[in-house]
Amino acid sequence: MEPSNDASTLDAQLQTLRGEHRDLDEAIAQLSTAPSEDELLLRRLKKRKLLLKDRITLLERMMQPDEPA
Repeated sequence: MEPSNDASTLDAQLQTLRGEHRDLDEAIAQLSTAPSEDELLLRRLKKRKLLLKDRITLLERMMQPDEPA
């Protein structure tokens, strides 16, 4: 199934990604403050957070109207 590009679908995806990004931010903050032996998990969470941020940026650009040249 091909992803839809209508505004309501993009907005729903954007909200979901932003929520997941916030959740990861909180999890990373908690892991960073506590002495953690699981550095691999922390790195994976940070990498996932960066990927989500890239996806959020892409969706935000898709939702912006084209600017005339």
